[in-house]
Amino acid sequence: QVQLVESGGGLVQAGGSLRLSCVASGSIFSRLVMAWYRQAPGKQREFVAQISSGGSTNYANSVKGRFTISRDNAKNTVYLQMNSLKPEDTAVYYCRVLSPDNAWGQGTQVTGSS
Repeated sequence: QVQLVESGGGLVQAGGSLRLSCVASGSIFSRLVMAWYRQAPGKQREFVAQISSGGSTNYANSVKGRFTISRDNAKNTVYLQMNSLKPEDTAVYYCRVLSPDNAWGQGTQVTGSS
């Protein structure tokens, strides 16, 4: 059973940066497709970014050019570097395993203040 623990959320001024981390345990991390999702108040949870076992990436249009997903297989960790944060980025951010397992982390709050 894969377990995911996110960290790195916080409150930042618009235009600022944060780096989220997600540590995975209970699986062979290098085989996992990892992703970040977010859920803003009153909205559905939405896809943000994903990274394959080979390192290829995909991003939601809303974060392209501002967010970068990466992974460090030696540390069993996936990261989300968030730059140029906007108030509309405010949400709880969730780490997720897409394949071959399917699991979610607990989430970490990110607030971009105006």
